[in-house]
Amino acid sequence: MKNKDKDIYGQILLARSENRKLLAILLDPDKIVLENIKELILKINQSPATHIFIGGSLVENNILDELILKIKLNCNLPIVLFPGNPSQISSHADGILFLSLLSGRNPDYLISHQVKAAPLLKKTQLEIISTGYILIESGSETAVERVSKTKPIDRENIDMALATAQAGEMLGNKLVYLEAGSGAKYPVPLEMITTVSRNIGIPLIVGGGIVCLQGIQNAYDAGADLVVIGTAFENDVAFFNPTK
Repeated sequence: MKNKDKDIYGQILLARSENRKLLAILLDPDKIVLENIKELILKINQSPATHIFIGGSLVENNILDELILKIKLNCNLPIVLFPGNPSQISSHADGILFLSLLSGRNPDYLISHQVKAAPLLKKTQLEIISTGYILIESGSETAVERVSKTKPIDRENIDMALATAQAGEMLGNKLVYLEAGSGAKYPVPLEMITTVSRNIGIPLIVGGGIVCLQGIQNAYDAGADLVVIGTAFENDVAFFNPTK
């Protein structure tokens, strides 16, 4: 059953007001082996994670519902969908980042996928969180870039990243997400994080290319309210072990 007590966005706003940093572990259903899910959930429960994001650029298997239900059996963290397209919707999650790829000009990812998703979402009780999604150049072509057929913002062009984030806020987005992309060579530049965070009034999510605990702390110190870890945790479930 869906946990109706989870006010995901309200909790993010509260944490921001109290300067408490948040951490999401991103799980890609295409990379999950359900037989190993108990071990994965144990590692998540032992980590400092505050949220679980689920989604991927493609997601070609059909385990989304089953995956979420198995996680909920042994984990109380909010489960938020991070969809690459409307097929990645599950009513068993707690919420969804309703993404608009503001850094690109492909209408499919600016509005078309959202139009297709809206009737499906109206039939669920998911908490829908409008999110301005901004892809930042990371030194290599990422899956998001390939699938969306868009170019990221140059990592040196801080002014463009800021203007895009501010436009998203003015359009009514509740969150801004600066994304270097899955498996990125470089994370989002710290100066860019600082500039954006200081000049918008909504919470800032940062993800992609963060491969160590210090990288998480650096993003926090620069101004990120919530950091997302995906590939690094997938490759090493002992990522958060104190001895590492």
